[in-house]
Amino acid sequence: MTDVPYSSSPSGVPGAARPADSGAAESSPAAPGGAENLSAAPGAAADNRPALVLRGLTKGFNGKVAVNSIDLDVPSGSFYGLVGPNGAGKTTSLSMATGLLRPDAGSVWVHGINVWEHQLQAKRLMGILPDGVRLFDRLSGEQLVTYAGLLRGMDRETVKERVRDLLAALDLVKDAGTLVVDYSAGMTKKIALASALIHAPRVLVLDEPFESVDPVSAANIRDILQSYVSSGGTVIVSSHVMDLVQRMCDHVAVIAGGNVLAAGTVDEVRSGASLEDRFVQLVGGRHETEGLAWLRSS
Repeated sequence: MTDVPYSSSPSGVPGAARPADSGAAESSPAAPGGAENLSAAPGAAADNRPALVLRGLTKGFNGKVAVNSIDLDVPSGSFYGLVGPNGAGKTTSLSMATGLLRPDAGSVWVHGINVWEHQLQAKRLMGILPDGVRLFDRLSGEQLVTYAGLLRGMDRETVKERVRDLLAALDLVKDAGTLVVDYSAGMTKKIALASALIHAPRVLVLDEPFESVDPVSAANIRDILQSYVSSGGTVIVSSHVMDLVQRMCDHVAVIAGGNVLAAGTVDEVRSGASLEDRFVQLVGGRHETEGLAWLRSS
């Protein structure tokens, strides 16, 4: 596999150096509970704070609660899985956490910066692969990733080098000049991931990154993400594939009905069972099948 280059921040964590104006977050209200030091003054033990903190995050649609005042701490340098049934609130939670959807209540901090009070500073720290990603599909793959880098204020030579490395790492070199509109679903996922990685963020938030991706490409993406985490980055990934989350992640949260049912290390949450069995136990998703006796072969 081709190594993807990650620049180091002053703290040694992958990503661009902290913005000079990020100190504005120090005037933000302190996060409740264990996150009270998120806006600590320079010199505090900043590297010990979580990469992402959600407090009381709430969202409703048409009178129905989609996310019900959830609290979550994502440790810095972790590979964090978010699992839940369809309609559980995973995508809504991630959209609010990344500044794509305004919450009805609650707060979000990324490395100590309030996402909704200091959106520009917060988004500089994040790479995002949202659900149902929409891209400028009349650009070629190479043009799209280049545009993403330039949009982040990167110099053109650095962008050129990183685009080359990312396309090689994701096996997209031969399709670099093809319009994104002509990409398969799996290729679209990969080029969107390249766009999320181009600025070497400190936190990656990926909603179903392996959906529609072939097994070989999925294995390659896992290698890239594992290398990123090993370098000090943080990955938050939602997935329906329990076996994948159990093998890939070191922390996991189970969400259902807009509530966090369990959160912690993978071993803590699964409690000696497989993650899939523990998930079914928590969510209670099995149903009787007696009424399907007619499916038996004659």
